[in-house]
Amino acid sequence: MGAPETLSLFDAAPARGHVFDRGQWRPARGGARAVHEPATGAVLTHAGIANAEDMNEAIGHAHAAQRDWVATGARERAAVLLRAAQWLQAHFDELALLIARETGGIVPKGQHEVKEAIQICQIAAGLPMQAQGQVLPSVPGRLSIARRVPHGVVGVISPFNFPLILGIRSVAPALALGNAVVLKPDPRTPLSGGVIMAEAFKHAGLPAGLLQVLPGDAEAGEALVTDPRVPMIAFTGSPAVGRRIGELAGRHLKKVSLELGGANNLIILDDADLDAAASAAAFGAWFHQGQICMASNRVLVHEAVAAGIRERLVGKARHLPVGDGASGQVALGPMIDARQLQRFDSVVKDSVAQGATLEAGGTHEGLCYRPTVLSGVQPGMRAFDEEPFGPVVNLVSFASDEEAVALANTSQGGLAAAVIGRDVARAMAIGEQLNAGMVHINDQTVNDECTNPFGGPGLGGNGSAVGGPADIDEYTRWQWLTLKAAPPAFPF
Repeated sequence: MGAPETLSLFDAAPARGHVFDRGQWRPARGGARAVHEPATGAVLTHAGIANAEDMNEAIGHAHAAQRDWVATGARERAAVLLRAAQWLQAHFDELALLIARETGGIVPKGQHEVKEAIQICQIAAGLPMQAQGQVLPSVPGRLSIARRVPHGVVGVISPFNFPLILGIRSVAPALALGNAVVLKPDPRTPLSGGVIMAEAFKHAGLPAGLLQVLPGDAEAGEALVTDPRVPMIAFTGSPAVGRRIGELAGRHLKKVSLELGGANNLIILDDADLDAAASAAAFGAWFHQGQICMASNRVLVHEAVAAGIRERLVGKARHLPVGDGASGQVALGPMIDARQLQRFDSVVKDSVAQGATLEAGGTHEGLCYRPTVLSGVQPGMRAFDEEPFGPVVNLVSFASDEEAVALANTSQGGLAAAVIGRDVARAMAIGEQLNAGMVHINDQTVNDECTNPFGGPGLGGNGSAVGGPADIDEYTRWQWLTLKAAPPAFPF
């Protein structure tokens, strides 16, 4: 690919309120909105805000482009994905810093997003080369085939917290399998969640119209979800918005893949290594300020070791540095915006009013919220019943394995769960009873790899999964095809 050019994504056309349509940046009809760096409040760029008319036009272009793309050879599609991975690798450091600044994350978080995006593209490049169906048993003289065919246009709606990963994990496999994609990233993170992908695939030679990128609000999202030319929607975000999208998609008879959140439980048994368990709980609850759908938002601790775990977590909370994540000097950065911080702060304060004890944290400077520890958390408190989406360890005590399972399953499902204890058989027996899409033994809940199916039941999603072996199932559908040498005679 030669030497990489210097990127200027903060100052490029997207910074003037554009959307990406047919391989070019054009002004958004819905106007522009300032995007602020959470750590400093400085304006980084301006997101183009798509309206329903923008979305309708972009879907039409994607629908038209997909007809030629599905007829493109598997090796050609694979090559585009590999070139996109190469472009991301060539700009690794600059993109990682951009993501850290725009999302309020620390630089290793930005590096993680770029690394995973590269691997997702590389793995997706292998999908077109896999078998796409089966030969079925049938009557003599007839060839019967069950084959996988693309949906056509896939709508992807992605969030602010890990915008590159949570967008490209649908964009890359959907494109690789012959679909066009219309991507609506969160307008708070349009560069990480949209512009990076648009530029990567543009430089990779993806034909114009196959990836359309339109940041926007509910108007654009509803236009995407309700358009009959978009038979599948992949959404990552809150359960409340997920319910709305599920209702709209069901009304329009669409396939919908929902990755939401719900309650994620980390269970610490009485035989656990307390130092290791406390470290795992701290990372699972506080990494990226707890703004992770897999965050360890409930830490269930056996009463025999509850005091020891609490003491260790309070010590960590009081000493972890908080500030500008891009500086390289802190463990926690700022939350994404004031609205998110205020909601989280109300969860903490309301839970204390309901009887929880504030052991550490509970304060903030600007958007930087101190790592927080609440003890005595119980069902009926907001910190137990809701997904906090902020940097808090909610300590819940239990007396028996049966009680731990009952407490963990006091919800409508979740994405992830974990159990820590030296007796692996006991931990496994508990883990097998948890209503979660992913279960980790002797680890915390924030785990993901490009090769694993990612999803959960209930509030974790709708039982669907993306990634690894799930991708062909998600982004294609079955079609039955039969072939005879000549039409038979029928008795009519």
